[in-house]
Amino acid sequence: MTDLAHIRNFSIVAHIDHGKSTLADRLIQETGTVKDRDMKEQLLDSMDIERERGITIKANTVRIDYVADDGEHYVLNLIDTPGHVDFAYEVSRSMRAVEGSLLVVDSTQGVEAQTLANVYQAIEADHEIVPVLNKIDLPASDCDRVAEQIEDVIGIDASGAIRVSAKTGEGIHEVLEAIVRELPPPEGERDAPLRAMLVDSWYDSYLGVIVLVRIMDGVLKKGDRIRMMSTGAVYPVDRIGVFRPQMEQIDRLGPGEIGFITASIKQVRDTRVGDTITHDKRPCSEPLPGFKPAQPVVFCGLFPVDSAEFEDLRDAIEKLALNDASFSYEMETSAALGFGFRCGFLGLLHLEVIRDRIEREYDIELITTAPSVVYHVYMKDGTMRELHNPADMPDPTHVDHIEEPRIKATILVPDEFLGDVLKLCQDRRGIQLDLSYAGSRAMVVYDLPLNEVVFDFYDRLKSVTKGYASFDYQLTGYRPDNLVKMQILVNEEPVDALSVMVHRDRAMARGRAMVEKLKELIPRHMFKIPIQAAIGGKVIARETLSALRKDVTAKCYGGDATRKRKLLEKQKAGKKKMRQFGKVEIPQSAFINALKMDS
Repeated sequence: MTDLAHIRNFSIVAHIDHGKSTLADRLIQETGTVKDRDMKEQLLDSMDIERERGITIKANTVRIDYVADDGEHYVLNLIDTPGHVDFAYEVSRSMRAVEGSLLVVDSTQGVEAQTLANVYQAIEADHEIVPVLNKIDLPASDCDRVAEQIEDVIGIDASGAIRVSAKTGEGIHEVLEAIVRELPPPEGERDAPLRAMLVDSWYDSYLGVIVLVRIMDGVLKKGDRIRMMSTGAVYPVDRIGVFRPQMEQIDRLGPGEIGFITASIKQVRDTRVGDTITHDKRPCSEPLPGFKPAQPVVFCGLFPVDSAEFEDLRDAIEKLALNDASFSYEMETSAALGFGFRCGFLGLLHLEVIRDRIEREYDIELITTAPSVVYHVYMKDGTMRELHNPADMPDPTHVDHIEEPRIKATILVPDEFLGDVLKLCQDRRGIQLDLSYAGSRAMVVYDLPLNEVVFDFYDRLKSVTKGYASFDYQLTGYRPDNLVKMQILVNEEPVDALSVMVHRDRAMARGRAMVEKLKELIPRHMFKIPIQAAIGGKVIARETLSALRKDVTAKCYGGDATRKRKLLEKQKAGKKKMRQFGKVEIPQSAFINALKMDS
């Protein structure tokens, strides 16, 4: 076991694409933790989808041995965290396991919205912060301006910020020295009862559940009987180890160390992130302060395209939920789509990642319904219901009012695009809270309804600012507004998969856009089909899909006009009867495309 004074635990935090994972690669390479022949780009991003999209989704950890310039031998535990707003939950729990952070800022781009969000989390967790300016090899790099910006916007002294290029390896040695010199060693007592924090857990098909732990006090040895304080469950420890990206078994973990254990735990559900682990016979007196559980923000339905694959989808979702505590699901049925699941996510990127993983890893084709947020519906009898799916909206005559979730959005944008961003936020029913400047960039703070952000706000923001804006948000609470449920009727039958909640002032435009789109997407039938958008009993938009017709009068040449009329009347009666009993087939592609809303 390592002496406490020679341990350093730290995480790397930054905005998306500012070079966290590449910096982690260089630190691993510089210290010889991984042999050069085993080295690859983004070594810690192990999922296919992470490597393909070039983003970090799961926080990963690695133990590095480093001999400093003064000849002392140090153990460094590094946690590489995601930068995207949907995975801020991963960041917050990684922060609690370490004492310091490297704040990586791209010296060409400067401070971005996510940089701010992640730094505030580090400050909240009482971290020592070492600023690092990355990408100094690029010609657009301007370290003095960015250092000044860090001081202005965040308020940290950046005069001694380390200048590195994670790509070329320049300045990496200085980073390692700064970690040893400037970050504090962990505190903890070796002889106290065991207190360990459960940082993360995931399922391995050979070893069962693997639990990542940070020891606060005491010593954890192989063969110990441990107890989870939140559930009271007791397990024997089978193996203990550390990650040098690959797993390496050791005999014991002492205070301040980060490692993993396996303890014949059957399900990831039995391990709650943030729980305290202690000895069964000699427990600690009180648990560590845990984390708030992650609250799903966006809900949508997942249905298999082929209804025979429903059981396979259930297996896939159960396996994914094992490894992702922030993903929730429940079964639901839909008249149009059959059996499926209503799932909760932390954001749209989280939804996309889960959907891609199901389609890729389990080979199931999916239909996703329109994403919606959780509304609070207050009834006239004083009760409150949570509404996850617009199709379940209670009868409006019994509803007193509906509240929707609001967010506080922070947008950093170059000056020339400010007008477009303000217009976009106003169009989405936003309320401006603040507007300030950090150098040549404006920082806008808006109060926005979450359901306006969920659809395509981020894409629109990127397109009106040519990709220069950065965006971060947090939930602030609920507020009543004039919301209604809009239904789509095809041939006078409601299609529940296309129901959405809209603001009454926007309903007309939204309804018209949806029926026009469906008119193009639904193939023509032998009878004419009305496509309507309705609120309650009132139709607010309508398009009619004309019928396919056979030329029944082709065989009439010459003779009396009444013969022609008789045949047409007969055809008309047949069409009317057909429409009464005919079923409209809506192809799956129509659902998917109708839900991709353009504003």
